[in-house]
Amino acid sequence: MIRRATPADVPAVLGLIHDLAEYEKAAHEVRASEEQLRAALFADAPAVFAHVAEEEGAEGEREVVGFALWFLSFSTWRGTHGVYLEDLYVRPDRRGGGHGRALLAELARICVERGYHRLEWSVLDWNEPAIGFYRALGAVPMDEWTVFRLTDEPLQALAGRAAP
Repeated sequence: MIRRATPADVPAVLGLIHDLAEYEKAAHEVRASEEQLRAALFADAPAVFAHVAEEEGAEGEREVVGFALWFLSFSTWRGTHGVYLEDLYVRPDRRGGGHGRALLAELARICVERGYHRLEWSVLDWNEPAIGFYRALGAVPMDEWTVFRLTDEPLQALAGRAAP
């Protein structure tokens, strides 16, 4: 079952974020807290959104086993918004059950329903299982593009150069 995340899902989503970071060999980079996620996802006018995949657990309770966290992008060439998928993660013991495909299908449905022309995301170049999965869906890599990022001290230094 795929649904929009609720405030009650925040602890599970944060746990999955930690699992994803560990899988990506970047656990030391996670600084997000439950409070930050709750504020970002459930503000009066949120700029980031999440969906969860859940299934029935051993005790008959619903259990979050995956998530997709996304926000709106904009294409100047197409003149429309799109969806940028920041993170997609399904617990390893629940993979193969269609949760990842269902999460992406829900985001694709949102794009089509709203007239958005793009659903985009990044994947680590060594993550062959994910790359194969995405290619099987018809996604194509943007090989000619390189992602750049500013964080921490370089971000602070550049901000200090902004005109007052």
